[in-house]
Amino acid sequence: MRKLVLFLHASLDGFVEGPKGAMDIGWIAYDSDLEKYAEKVLSTADTVIWGRGTYQMMYDYWPTVPTNPSASPYERRHADWIEKVDKVVFSKTLTEVEWHHTRLVKDHIEKEINRLKQRPGQDLVILGSPRLAHSLMALDLIDEYKITISPVLLGQGLPLFQGLKQKVNLKLLENQSFDSGALGLTYQAIR
Repeated sequence: MRKLVLFLHASLDGFVEGPKGAMDIGWIAYDSDLEKYAEKVLSTADTVIWGRGTYQMMYDYWPTVPTNPSASPYERRHADWIEKVDKVVFSKTLTEVEWHHTRLVKDHIEKEINRLKQRPGQDLVILGSPRLAHSLMALDLIDEYKITISPVLLGQGLPLFQGLKQKVNLKLLENQSFDSGALGLTYQAIR
């Protein structure tokens, strides 16, 4: 069975966005180490799960990368990967999605995630989309948490964990430290 993996960047005090909103993420200790780590995380996935907001931001940016002369080699590799994988967008307000290999799901989130887990293939990865992740956490659908912790305290913003209805026991599968002081942590949900 495929796993649903959450991959997010967080501050040491547990925020995934700063106080200025969705794009207040300049504090992430993103460097070549984190690029390599992200490639490793995404190498086990063939389906991306997004909410509306993240889908729209990604669709506005990644298809432009191959023709952007200032794009880095990492950005070009990621743009190629993201173009090829299946993308599933959960949104009650969107009426259509236009990106190649993208499907819109408007309701029955739990049923759809469980259906996707039963299909053959690699892991499903929630790439960003912290608000959708909160809904999936509340439904106890996330199998692994792959979180990078940046060495910064924000004091406020959007929390990584929100809306949990019960305790979730986790098992540490992997931890890695980076030259920037960031950490890469992988936890498995114990059920």
